[in-house]
Amino acid sequence: MKLTKLLEGMDYKLLQGEEEKDITLLTYDSRKAEPGAAFVCIPGAVRDGHDFAEEVARKGATALFVEREVKVPAAVTVIQVEDARLALAELSAAWFGHPAKKLSTIGITGTKGKTTATYMVRSILEASGIKTGLIGTIETIIGDETIPSVNTTPESYVIQETFRRMVDAGCKCVVMEVSSQGLMLHRVSGFTFDYGIFTNLEPDHIGPNEHRDLEDYIHCKSLLFKQCRQGIFNADDSHLQEVLKGHTCEVETYGFSPDADLAAENVHLLDKGGALGVACHIKGLLDMDVEIDIPGRFSIYNSLAAISICRHFGVEKDKILSSLAQIRVKGRVEILPVSSKFTLMIDYAHNAMSLKSLLGTLREYHPKRLVCLFGCGGNRSRDRRFEMGEVSSRLADFTIVTSDNPRHEEPEAIIEDIVTGVKRAEGEFVTITDRQEAIRYAIEHAREGDVIVLAGKGHEDYQEIKGKKYHMDERELVENVVKDGNFIK
Repeated sequence: MKLTKLLEGMDYKLLQGEEEKDITLLTYDSRKAEPGAAFVCIPGAVRDGHDFAEEVARKGATALFVEREVKVPAAVTVIQVEDARLALAELSAAWFGHPAKKLSTIGITGTKGKTTATYMVRSILEASGIKTGLIGTIETIIGDETIPSVNTTPESYVIQETFRRMVDAGCKCVVMEVSSQGLMLHRVSGFTFDYGIFTNLEPDHIGPNEHRDLEDYIHCKSLLFKQCRQGIFNADDSHLQEVLKGHTCEVETYGFSPDADLAAENVHLLDKGGALGVACHIKGLLDMDVEIDIPGRFSIYNSLAAISICRHFGVEKDKILSSLAQIRVKGRVEILPVSSKFTLMIDYAHNAMSLKSLLGTLREYHPKRLVCLFGCGGNRSRDRRFEMGEVSSRLADFTIVTSDNPRHEEPEAIIEDIVTGVKRAEGEFVTITDRQEAIRYAIEHAREGDVIVLAGKGHEDYQEIKGKKYHMDERELVENVVKDGNFIK
């Protein structure tokens, strides 16, 4: 591709060299530099791409995109841009032929609910015959291919490459999770979303390596609504007006508020013997009864977000209802059908905030006992252990403390910290270091009417110990226990 073609529509300053060049590769990884490559110097927290300018020039890179001047041979074209990450996004879109223009693009942002909402949207659209790709925390889905995810929102080059593959695979639509980091780092720049959804916002991801404060976090979330045509918002969220500040999109709302464009009412919880769900009536832009086999009020919010989107695609009501009734999301309040006498589920809740929300939701079903099994990751803040231990002890009737990803710490030391938190409240508890045995204990000691939560691992299928990842899928661990049959059915 001609460099001039890549530069179309970009703001830049030519520092040296010629623009009339053939580019054979676009990269931001110095290890991949080769003759004919265009290399984007990305300043990072650990490494700065500008430090590799001379190296990639020696490897034959013919063009460099920089934020500041670098010393390379005169034959190398050097183009200065204000923001290298933004430039990478714009260059990547051009490199792959602007594939977003051939897709209906849906971005979902918020503190919670992104993952479930994306799967709901994809399920409904696919059931309606609209081939839909997905990019999210768990995986990327392109037709029949699934690719495990590294980041919730990948780097812009990867996003554009994925869009290209989706177009080539016949996808007409893509739904993706859009993280605040993804927005802040321009990973979703270079195109305009057709639809942007705001699920909710709570203080999270605030720290030295993420957002400096809540105001910055909110600002980054709001960026999506300066980059989409149609915005769909949770009308009930306390931060809504802050998220709307400066928006350039059309506004539509959903929620429990009677003023929402799509409003839920008459909510009632469902206990189907081993499975929990929720139902409601929806009024406003649509009028229908909805039932979801995922427990909790938040499931109504997620379904409202999905319905709001799919309404714009003209999806029939029966397709919406059948899809929502069958939706399952790996590791997100994922109920495993083990027994009709008790309910067993897996959830990704891995901090005090998410665990409190989950256990509080499940308490609304008035289980005979609420049992929470969890551990905490090693080489992370010890405060999280104390906090999660206390939350579980306060909200669950019985806590089973076990191992999560100990990493380079000893599992017993982590468990000891968790127990310190557990003892701050009155809940009963037991400690079982081996997670397989802890799960066996939970199932074999289950009582009729119990709701048992295996928290923390969610969709993960590994356990990280001493720098190595070992295969461990909780679904398989449960299956092993179930085969022995030593529990009430």
